[in-house]
Amino acid sequence: MSEINRQYLLKQRPVGRIKESDFERKDSPVPEPGEGEVLVRNLYLSLDPAMRGWMNEGKSYVPPVQLGEVMRGLTVGRVVRSRDDSFSEGDFVTGILGWQDYAAVPGKQLGRAVTEPSLTANLSLMGIAGRTAYFGLLDICDPKAGETVLVSGAAGSVGSIVGQIARIKGCRVIGIAGTDAKCAWLVDELGFDGAVNYKTEDLYKALRAKCPDGVDVFFDNVGGETLDTVLRLINLRARISICGAISTYNATEMPPGPQNIRSLLVNRARMEGFIIFDYADRFAEADAALADWHKDGRLKIAEDIVDGLDEAPRAINRLFDGTNTGKLIVRIADEAG
Repeated sequence: MSEINRQYLLKQRPVGRIKESDFERKDSPVPEPGEGEVLVRNLYLSLDPAMRGWMNEGKSYVPPVQLGEVMRGLTVGRVVRSRDDSFSEGDFVTGILGWQDYAAVPGKQLGRAVTEPSLTANLSLMGIAGRTAYFGLLDICDPKAGETVLVSGAAGSVGSIVGQIARIKGCRVIGIAGTDAKCAWLVDELGFDGAVNYKTEDLYKALRAKCPDGVDVFFDNVGGETLDTVLRLINLRARISICGAISTYNATEMPPGPQNIRSLLVNRARMEGFIIFDYADRFAEADAALADWHKDGRLKIAEDIVDGLDEAPRAINRLFDGTNTGKLIVRIADEAG
């Protein structure tokens, strides 16, 4: 076992785009677990858009990461030593253990990781991404067969799963993405009925053509101008799930709010935000459904894996510049190590 625990601390709060200099690497001794604690060797780290908000001061659904603290992040790891009878050496676990090689935490803060179809599935299919897609679409929007479902950020970890679940439920699905390659992937590989490249097409005209009967359900990962445009196209009793607003996360000045908010009133539509942790007592339900759909081939997962913990401060910006497809994961160590 390595004698060094690499840790990435939040050095300063980002202004605009995240910079490598916003983090500081600290090499610390590998911690010893106390009574009731477990020492975990992190193997994989999930990189998520929510991390950008965790770096900011201010009120949110979780406290901000404090300056000088290990950057927060969900990981999958292996138990190295245990002083909790619930876990044994070699067990695979998940937890919010942060950007570091090792973490010693109370066993009650850990969950058992699945190994099928893979360890990384704990961060994609049956992690935050899959669960967010499941509850954000099915509970918030309750899509019906034959309805038109529109997904922004459709080639991302959440959006790509949302669109496939909507197809499983018998809906017509249109995705919004930022490259022709991503749009082709959504249609050819994931079974979307159509896709729009918002960077090269007039978004309103393209969506009108792809959604001639309007939009019944909109799953929004982007916010900003995209949300405002879609509000012009929603149908009577439409449902909008606000999962994220990634287009504004690096903004130094907040853009104005939607101009077309009156469309909610006219169409008696509903727009609702949600936090995945609100559904913690139902995670097993989502995991079982997602696993079944994946096993029978109806749900495909894309994972974009970057090698090395030292790459995390650079790799995180791939979430915001559109260069990743599917779930962005950092491989910290070899599973068999």
